[in-house]
Amino acid sequence: MKAIVNISRTLVGALFIFSGFIKLNDPLGFSYKLEEYFSYDVLDIPSLIPYALGLAVFVVVFEVVLGVFLLIGYKPKFTVWSLLGMIVFFTFLTFYAAYFDKVKDCGCFGDFLKLTPWQSFGKDIILLVLILILFIGQKHIKPVLSTFGLSATALLSFIACLSFGYYVLMHLPALDFRAYQIGDNLQENMKLPADAQKAVTDYVWTYTLNGEEKTLTDAGRGPKTYDKIIGVDTKVIKEGDVPKIQDFSIESEDEDLTQQFLEQEKLVIVVSYSLEKAESKGMEELKGMVEQAQNKGYTVIGLTASGNPKKQEVRDAYDLDFDFYLCDEKVLKTIVRANPGVVVLEKGTVMQKVHYNDIDELEF
Repeated sequence: MKAIVNISRTLVGALFIFSGFIKLNDPLGFSYKLEEYFSYDVLDIPSLIPYALGLAVFVVVFEVVLGVFLLIGYKPKFTVWSLLGMIVFFTFLTFYAAYFDKVKDCGCFGDFLKLTPWQSFGKDIILLVLILILFIGQKHIKPVLSTFGLSATALLSFIACLSFGYYVLMHLPALDFRAYQIGDNLQENMKLPADAQKAVTDYVWTYTLNGEEKTLTDAGRGPKTYDKIIGVDTKVIKEGDVPKIQDFSIESEDEDLTQQFLEQEKLVIVVSYSLEKAESKGMEELKGMVEQAQNKGYTVIGLTASGNPKKQEVRDAYDLDFDFYLCDEKVLKTIVRANPGVVVLEKGTVMQKVHYNDIDELEF
């Protein structure tokens, strides 16, 4: 039993630290996922949406700290009870999302590793079993450091998590796993590779032959002989590959200008998923940056999901000499974890990307 507990302890501790760190690297992204869970379509508790960021930071810091506590053997009773509570909650959450097909990506490992809700539910079941082993064998969880060493390590891990979380919120994630990271070409990421897997779809035909109703399942050819086709249903057996970027666009009221702008040699994009929620400090920093970029021959545009009245209001309020174009809010939140943020492109390749706190670090 002691050996089984120690193996479970190592696996659970390491996984909690890894999973928590990946989300701690991007707490704003995790908060967006929590907002999705809190929405009307999923758990229907929109009252929690305003607190999503605070909850996200608390959860990921607690997740990492619990992993550290478990590995060093600090307060085993508190640690195991906390782990059990967290895994029961997340197991319920992933089962609910999977069974009712509410959320396509659970967000357990951020953008580093995409898991479907069913995959995440399976992972949580395994963790639940391992944590139950720890719960039963608590007496075998022994400290690996002195009393002072345990307290110091526990405190330092908590301080380190809070400090790192604050840093990435005030700047950008230290590790970027998204399809808009520096060095990526957006046009290439919008295409499928030549060896991409196509979706496998079954066609279920309902038809009559000699006055008798029949069904046939095939890949789409249909029955060779029939009196009448009553109907056909399709079912995706295996999902096909999709491009890394699917919904990025730069649109005016009249046309799609995506390719036109992605072909430009020097392009600066000011990204604000919501001008209503944009930080005034960041908006105030834009004017000087825009003038500097335009003097160096860059085209400057804005991307937002806000409407035309708000666009004009913001341009007038901050004296901004560029036009805002339309893009999906979820895409803009993915591009840069700041509101506003700035992305510099050269023929569609991301050369620089900064939080509004770091606008003065841009080089033109």
